[in-house]
Amino acid sequence: MGMTLAEAIIARHAGRQVEAGEFVEVPVDFVLANDITAPLAIRTFRELGAERVFDPSRVALVPDHFTPNKDVRSAEQCRIVREFAREKETLYFEVGRGGIEHVLLPERGLVLPGEIVVGGDSHTCTYGALGAFATGMGSTDIGYAMATGSTWLRVPRTIRVELKGRLPRWAMGKDLILHLIGVLGTSGANWCAFEFGGAVGALPLDDRLTVANMAVEAGATAGLFPPDEVTLSYLSGRAVREFTPVYPDPDAHYAEAVEVDLGALRPMVARPHSPANVAPVDELEKISIDQVVIGSCTNGRWRDLLVAAEVLRGRTVHPEVRCIVIPGTQELFLRAVREGLAEVFLSAGAVLSTPTCGPCLGGHMGVLGAGERCISTTNRNFRGRMGHPESEVYLANPAVAAASAVLGRIGSPEELTGEEER
Repeated sequence: MGMTLAEAIIARHAGRQVEAGEFVEVPVDFVLANDITAPLAIRTFRELGAERVFDPSRVALVPDHFTPNKDVRSAEQCRIVREFAREKETLYFEVGRGGIEHVLLPERGLVLPGEIVVGGDSHTCTYGALGAFATGMGSTDIGYAMATGSTWLRVPRTIRVELKGRLPRWAMGKDLILHLIGVLGTSGANWCAFEFGGAVGALPLDDRLTVANMAVEAGATAGLFPPDEVTLSYLSGRAVREFTPVYPDPDAHYAEAVEVDLGALRPMVARPHSPANVAPVDELEKISIDQVVIGSCTNGRWRDLLVAAEVLRGRTVHPEVRCIVIPGTQELFLRAVREGLAEVFLSAGAVLSTPTCGPCLGGHMGVLGAGERCISTTNRNFRGRMGHPESEVYLANPAVAAASAVLGRIGSPEELTGEEER
């Protein structure tokens, strides 16, 4: 029997055939951690008595959650990470030279097709968009992987998601994954990998990264897209090492199959307090908002910024709304300045932030107070996620978030023309 993409990648690393459900120890190609998870991983590393990381060019430490440092405690966390990175000569991306880890590492060509990537962050599954088996792990496992270059895995069952059609105007990858989470629930893919097939070419790579990023919100271990010409073109001149793409077998066995007509998708919104509590934006009542966040490891890429700027161009953020735009990396921030997007955002009355995860986890740069309501392009809307437990977070794509910033309530870009004519 043939293997799914997840099985095929793991089997290549294990050096033998594998089956869903079994536990295997495999070499890893890349390890990452951030300013929250790295200090604990470093402690494990030292407790193991390790003197050096398995390969400094394959270990990345990225301060992005509480950076730029918001207080003394976060500064101390980053100091620990920074000093370890210098000591062990690992990859380290300082403020002003890096960005949000899951936007930065693909941009730098550090995570590649056919590889096994483990990270001290649940959204490490993002790199499945490039055809890597990428998954988040606890800090103890990450410390072990940094020291040994290996890890254990439970081979996941695979849910095949067959795509057809093309996305309509204003629908994006965010709407595909919100739709899937709405269908399956937040635990419907536990111990599974998503494998996307069919009309994958209809999704821009930035949208695929968004979809893979939120696979974990359905409980999935990974979310994988087989590499295609779009993937290989993106990595041409960018990949830092040679790689071998891996593909699923035609006779692979899937635990479940789901079909999604991209053309039937509408912009979706996840209501509090779950990414599975979804509804089309045009079916929601008029819900006023206090804040909009456009960015994060989910939707802080170039296409996300372009779409948001298209909606905000020539318009003004509602006077009772604060709108925060966060490019995912320093390079994207600079490009936004050079190509005029920064002026669009600032002229509309939004603020443009240095790359950070800050507001997504209620850390800084957009913390909500009691009773406040935010629509955000981030990945989670659990109670208290962005601040006060009595605040509310709605999830949406960048087009809906930008339109809502102008309307002062949750709404779609199609509404703006009508509002402006009245």
